[in-house]
Amino acid sequence: MKDIDFGEIKLHLDEIRKKQNISINKLACRAEMQRSQVRSYCNNTVQRLDMAVLARLCYALECDVTDIVEYIPPKTALDTADT
Repeated sequence: MKDIDFGEIKLHLDEIRKKQNISINKLACRAEMQRSQVRSYCNNTVQRLDMAVLARLCYALECDVTDIVEYIPPKTALDTADT
């Protein structure tokens, strides 16, 4: 099986949090989440995005999900000849 680069998802939660001057502890409290989970989202180390968690974070930060989540396309174009 060929490795295909589908691009990546980047979370901007840490930048938003810092811009709003909110600590991880305060954000965790506002979003009713564990600090370790908020830290994982801030550090872009989550493996699967949870829609309920994203909703909590948007509510706590008064922002839109598109402010938090960004899709970065692959550097090379998709080669449709191989499909």
